[in-house]
Amino acid sequence: MDIQKLFDDKAEIYAKARPHYPKALYQWLADACDGHERVWDAGCGNGQAAAHLREYFSVVEASDVSAAQIENAPTYHGVHYSVRPSEDTGYPDDYFDPVCVALALHWFDYEKFWPEVKRVLRPGGLFAAWGYSWPHLGMELDGVLEQSLLQVIEPYWAPQNLLLWNEYKDVPFPLEPIRTPRFELIMPWTLDEFFSYLHSWSATRRCMEDRGDSFFADSYARMKEAWGGMKTRPVTMDVFILAGRHGG
Repeated sequence: MDIQKLFDDKAEIYAKARPHYPKALYQWLADACDGHERVWDAGCGNGQAAAHLREYFSVVEASDVSAAQIENAPTYHGVHYSVRPSEDTGYPDDYFDPVCVALALHWFDYEKFWPEVKRVLRPGGLFAAWGYSWPHLGMELDGVLEQSLLQVIEPYWAPQNLLLWNEYKDVPFPLEPIRTPRFELIMPWTLDEFFSYLHSWSATRRCMEDRGDSFFADSYARMKEAWGGMKTRPVTMDVFILAGRHGG
């Protein structure tokens, strides 16, 4: 599978629709780090994490293999974007205080990525990767979404997504693991905003390419009927973290 093409496609949708990670996550990260000079945001996508990391670290190096994702990233003082693979970055040795990966660890080549992390992460430095679970809106709406959309797009998910859904428990991890907190992500979304997020899923887009978009319109209509009179509804996702320290 061409990972770069997968995320080049509809990068502007991805940039507008993805939820924001809770502020408490970044505060935990900063508190867990001894140094706050430089952080690497690996597989940064459109810079969602980088925008918040800059509040806690002097310099943010944010890289992604997709040029289209980088083009959709807003510019900030102290954030340096670059197009490069996470497995071969060219960054100096012992360069970063933490290395972070936001919802992208399942896409990397681990045989090459972990040596690169150990090379660029200073001794004692922190590695943290995080992701979130399926969206939840309540039993009734979850059931409608499952039947009208999730079951339809299930065959179109990349195998790597299984690693994410299992909270990276099956990812080989060569660092010294540390205990991590769990967080909750809550987005007060309208139905249109929620479906923009669903449209940003790679499986949704691949299904549309194969079958057209009638299934998506049908799901929207069924969800609208069940949505009720509320303009917005809280969409909840559990956030997990895989973290460890570089022993040097």
